[in-house]
Amino acid sequence: MITSLKNDKIRLVQALQRRRRVRQQEQAFVLEGIRLVEEAQRSGFLPHFALYTAAIEQNERGRALLTSLRGAQVPCYEVSESVMAACSDTETPQGILVVSPIPEPALPERPDFILILDRVRDPGNLGTILRTALAAGVELVLLAPGTVDATNPKVVRAAMGAHLRLPIISRGWEAIAGAISHCTVWLASARGDQLYTSVDWKQPIALIVGGEAGGAGAQARALACGEVYIPMTPVVESLNTAVAAAILLFEVVRQRMGAR
Repeated sequence: MITSLKNDKIRLVQALQRRRRVRQQEQAFVLEGIRLVEEAQRSGFLPHFALYTAAIEQNERGRALLTSLRGAQVPCYEVSESVMAACSDTETPQGILVVSPIPEPALPERPDFILILDRVRDPGNLGTILRTALAAGVELVLLAPGTVDATNPKVVRAAMGAHLRLPIISRGWEAIAGAISHCTVWLASARGDQLYTSVDWKQPIALIVGGEAGGAGAQARALACGEVYIPMTPVVESLNTAVAAAILLFEVVRQRMGAR
């Protein structure tokens, strides 16, 4: 059992949890909890190693997960409760986490459903949007400069495994423009002039959703052919970014399902 915080693996986990630079340097991130680690297993990702506490073996799913990890030759190290607490990014650790390579999913050649996130700085919002994007069938997510790191622990937790199945790429605006050149580009805006249900979302499209405070920036607006809005009562100034993204993405789903 690992009981020391000075252990090299423990230090690595703590650094990955706290520092984007380390995650980029190691090309690895941390997945916490039974459900996320199970999702990694189902997705075919082989972690570098796992940490667990004795309590996880009292859980039927936990025991099965450890058996599966060991069967895949993943090194599994038991740690004390205090060490797990020091490694976890949650207040109540579930008793298992893995260090996994950052996924590099194959990029679609000509995606016709792209989501661009501009200056989305809240990790919980970004994670929720990624989970929603996966559910809606988005083919590619592009993160513009100023958006929170997708491998931030809070993003990973809120995304509930979306990182493992959805291409998520950080790019500058020049590269983003090239990637969406075949799409009609719409920008979500509370002050837009096009009702979101009146847009033809069946053609190849890229949707830009801006951040919580100032919305999308000038470079995002320059790419858009128009701005769409969601009707609201006058007493509400704007919707939460993740909520607005969900409404718009599933309007695309609704129209495309109706076109089949």
